[in-house]
Amino acid sequence: MSVAISFQEIVKKYGDTTVIPELSLDIQKGEFFTLLGPSGCGKTTLLRMVAGFNSIEGGALAFNEKVMNDVPPGKRNIGMVFQNYAIFPHLNVSENVAFGLQNRKVSKLDQQRRVSDILNTVKIDIYKDRMPKNLSGGQQQRVALARAIVINPDVLLMDEPLSNLDAQLRVDMRNAIKSIQREVGITTVYVTHDQEEAMAVSDRIAVMKLGVIQQVGTPRDIYQRPANLFVATFIGRTNVIDAKLEIGAEGAASVVVGRDYSLPMQALQGQAKPGESVAVRISVRPEEFVLSEDGKGLAGKVVNNVFLGLNTHLVVQLDNGQEVEIIQQSAANDVINIGQTVRLAILSETINVYDESGERNLNRGTGL
Repeated sequence: MSVAISFQEIVKKYGDTTVIPELSLDIQKGEFFTLLGPSGCGKTTLLRMVAGFNSIEGGALAFNEKVMNDVPPGKRNIGMVFQNYAIFPHLNVSENVAFGLQNRKVSKLDQQRRVSDILNTVKIDIYKDRMPKNLSGGQQQRVALARAIVINPDVLLMDEPLSNLDAQLRVDMRNAIKSIQREVGITTVYVTHDQEEAMAVSDRIAVMKLGVIQQVGTPRDIYQRPANLFVATFIGRTNVIDAKLEIGAEGAASVVVGRDYSLPMQALQGQAKPGESVAVRISVRPEEFVLSEDGKGLAGKVVNNVFLGLNTHLVVQLDNGQEVEIIQQSAANDVINIGQTVRLAILSETINVYDESGERNLNRGTGL
């Protein structure tokens, strides 16, 4: 069966160095939950705490309501998939998958049935007698996944499982992993530094930085309303531009970019007082720029133009010298050349406005 996982003010230390300071988080039963962040942010450390491989120096880790801090790894009923597959080279596919069942003293007949079922689930039943050296990377990863799932774990832990695969195979395998997880319904904690991978497989994502969770939410929430500039720049691509937040006499808010390009804004929190102007920073995704047809917007010059079929990627140098990236849908009769002068309008309803430090999103409805 699956379990809910609760982190209650968890602390991890190495000597006098605290790498995870009082982290609290709830993962729901049956959820595909991803820990996402750059190298060294603490995501694998947290995963190893769930597995029981790392000690816990403070707080409580619970499966459902049972505190697991001092439960040894072998008693936690966890399946784990590693970056390097860790399958046995001297055993064939069926024998690799059956290994955990043998250790649990499952009967031969039950072993055969469960191995057959899981090989069908992960779609490698036709390779059941093959040795690992005769399998592709993707097939070996499916063997590792089958071996982790066949023991009916309460929790499935996956640590950068696709990083050794080539680009197209990573896409194929992440789709397969998500499909299999939905079918078996195991609570899954997945670690990756690849934001596209995280968005493709996750029900929810926790973005981490230096052992601290910056934001928890669905892929859509995190992409559309990042809690701070770290999340905005880590998830997808974005352009960060200095601006001014101005409040009119009647309380209407607008963001002024450049000399005089004004964007009316709705539902900002922590606004200045009427008549005030405060420095802010705005995050504009490449697709949130549009080429202006009425002469309004930010003036700039095209310095790069890359045609990618459906979309064209432009780099425009603004009058203040800043370069911004733009993604436009390609049009057969509308070619934009390097050196061409353009005006850029901004889709104000989708951009994000941050305080000057970049630590707080001023759009309503954002946060952890």
